[in-house]
Amino acid sequence: MSHFPPEIATLPAFAGPFDAHRLVANNCDVLFASYPPGTVIAEHDHPTDNVGVITQGELILSVDGVETRYGQGAWYHVPIMVRHAARFEVETSEIEFWFTQ
Repeated sequence: MSHFPPEIATLPAFAGPFDAHRLVANNCDVLFASYPPGTVIAEHDHPTDNVGVITQGELILSVDGVETRYGQGAWYHVPIMVRHAARFEVETSEIEFWFTQ
């Protein structure tokens, strides 16, 4: 989490399979997440519409078997209930918005 300002670490920790702090907003959770090199998130889906921006490193996102790389400053979108997986070859941080319906 060293990429984010220290104030981010004062937010509640996210109880999930990666290191993140969570900011709860109306109809949206905002996650400030960091991933060490070699992190793999297995294929899954969720009942939220997700968009995110990479603030450091690179996200390798697989949707419907198609892999796309997102570098620093790039935004991505994972629609509600779409199966996807992610991996990180280098230290990566992102801000991700999980919108509820």
